[in-house]
Amino acid sequence: MLKDKHIAIYVTGGIAVYKSLNIVRELIKQEAQVQVVMTDAAQRFVTPLTFATLSQRPVITDNFTPQTSSDDFIPHIKLSLWTDLAIVVPATANIIGKMANGLSDDIVSTSLLATTAPKLVFPAMNTDMYNNSAVQNNLQTLKKMDIKIVEPATGFLAEGMTGKGRLPELPVIMGAIEKTFQPRPLTGKKVIVTAGGTKEAIDPVRFIGNRSSGKMGLAMAKVARDLGADVTLLTTVDTDLGGINIIQVQTAEELMKHLQDTFPETDVLVMAAAVADFKPINVADQKIKKNDDEDIFTIKLTKNPDILKTVAATKDKQFVVGFAAETQNLLTNAEKKLASKNADVILANNVAQSGAGFNVDTNRVTLLQKNQQPETWPLMSKIDVAKKFWDFYLTR
Repeated sequence: MLKDKHIAIYVTGGIAVYKSLNIVRELIKQEAQVQVVMTDAAQRFVTPLTFATLSQRPVITDNFTPQTSSDDFIPHIKLSLWTDLAIVVPATANIIGKMANGLSDDIVSTSLLATTAPKLVFPAMNTDMYNNSAVQNNLQTLKKMDIKIVEPATGFLAEGMTGKGRLPELPVIMGAIEKTFQPRPLTGKKVIVTAGGTKEAIDPVRFIGNRSSGKMGLAMAKVARDLGADVTLLTTVDTDLGGINIIQVQTAEELMKHLQDTFPETDVLVMAAAVADFKPINVADQKIKKNDDEDIFTIKLTKNPDILKTVAATKDKQFVVGFAAETQNLLTNAEKKLASKNADVILANNVAQSGAGFNVDTNRVTLLQKNQQPETWPLMSKIDVAKKFWDFYLTR
């Protein structure tokens, strides 16, 4: 799987540097082409000669000295264009901070900034350093940049304490590397996911909404992205997911408009948004004030368009997934929705059940499709629900 892959290993100055030698050796065994790049601090733990001997090519240690007489003097650009996968191992708090903030003051940070290939980062440091809010914020920034972070292991650390911060064992590291090159089965597919609850204005400060957090839709989008899909997320949730085209919407009408524009070119629509069924007929220009003489205030509502039914009626090759959030008669209501909306699949859940409603990280769904028995899945995380759904889609 790794034969002839161009893998750049960025080694930074942590005590776990010596473990990177085993990674290089294993990659060479699998016939990958490996280029090691080292910071000055890393060279204080292990010499470049040791890595050069294992990798079978000179180690890059600065941005100004050519490695051979034929090399030019811009190694960070040459390396970035050569790279199929960039691995930062061990990744210190210093390099994590540089990557998160776009700093480039040495060969490692400069090359990583110029590299557009996938990146794998293996943090390894003292537990208290790893748990520091600054480091955790930087790691979250890297995730938003679609950089894969492999969590450190828990165990005995160099300074004698036990905690989270160890570099994972070699099989875990190699598994993460190999997974990067595995075929992504949704590559070439265009997926639209809707997420969150729509908001229908009453006046400039009030709206009609619902309790949806959008977590299920976000999970659907993340997993589709990781499987290689070209994902567009239409959402009312303020989010920033790397590798996903995000379009912010608020109302049902806005959601409908964007779907009508994008649906004809899509392959899969996952309609996870909780769309308001009604909206006020009139929206006040100014904040509505309380009147001490009136204890009852009436707002006249009108129906919003049935987005799922309207869009699915125009489908050609598209696979359409609807959601049914119910509080009673789950299967009866979900089967009616499946029959009336022209959807291929309905994922139904009882939001009144513990652990399966709004604003939680777990869900228990029943999958319904035409001419098939309903399939009820156990309580699991919303990410795992998304993984199970996309596995269903790919093997149906």
